[in-house]
Amino acid sequence: MVGAPRRGGRVTEESGGETEVVVREKADLAEGVVGLALGAADGGVLPSWRPGAHVDLVMPDGLVRQYSLCGDPADDRTWRLGVLKEGPGSTFVHERVNVGDRLVTRGPRNHFALEDAPGYLFLAGGIGITPILPMVAAAEAAGADWRLVYGGRRRAAMAFLDDLGRYGERVEVRPQDEYGLPDLDAVLSELKEGTLVYCCGPEPMLAAVEERCARGELRTERFAPKPVSGPDEAFEVELALSGRTVKVEAGRSILETVEEAGVAVLSSCREGTCGTCETPVLDGEPDHRDSVLTDEERADGGFMMICVSRARGTRLVLEL
Repeated sequence: MVGAPRRGGRVTEESGGETEVVVREKADLAEGVVGLALGAADGGVLPSWRPGAHVDLVMPDGLVRQYSLCGDPADDRTWRLGVLKEGPGSTFVHERVNVGDRLVTRGPRNHFALEDAPGYLFLAGGIGITPILPMVAAAEAAGADWRLVYGGRRRAAMAFLDDLGRYGERVEVRPQDEYGLPDLDAVLSELKEGTLVYCCGPEPMLAAVEERCARGELRTERFAPKPVSGPDEAFEVELALSGRTVKVEAGRSILETVEEAGVAVLSSCREGTCGTCETPVLDGEPDHRDSVLTDEERADGGFMMICVSRARGTRLVLEL
């Protein structure tokens, strides 16, 4: 079996807490991209993970950012990250994190798990190659039928090209300044039955793939929230485990409201992309506004991301 079969719901991994790590290596991987190798600060074994997983990196000032694990899941002593310099979190990593520094991580968590399938089409744009890299290695090791199309603005800014070179013609490297934008219509028209499509990259790329690809075969991961809109009206939330009912006002999130009521909820991105605040729904219909759940999971309504999602109606009952 190549990856993890879907089990009628979420496919996730979670260590259940924080891990203190030490930076063992730091190196330039491409223009604007640095790689970190992290080990457990106590010299022990790190929490296990599967291809597609990410960890939360907690900065000294409390800022939290998610980075995909791009190394070898079999190496339980090392986590490898590729970090593109964009925004305050990654700028801190680029400019102030050094070998020997200690950092705090949370996870791993996986909402982009590699599922069992006879074939795969991997589509990566820019730093979106990071979760795809261990997927490619797993598919190759299992003898699966797979193909990777990897795009970027220019070759010098595309990380891991040397690592991918060993796969030969299975990998198509398409820098935009040499080839233009990938021909997604041509790429997706060649899909064989049963092939799963894994796509990670900038929002325009993800949106274009979603327009062209059947939902049942497509898996995506976003580094920024998907644009959403909808009514912003007040509603009630019953907290089944706490025995309380709170009112979520317009302009306020469920997460903010329950935190103000003294209910602790594990959270990270607060924009619907990381899946950390996923909460079971016991009654009511969620208005999903996250960038994590699949269409099938949204229709099922058993879980929601309370940092951004709301209620379709006047009341929800949550397992909090």
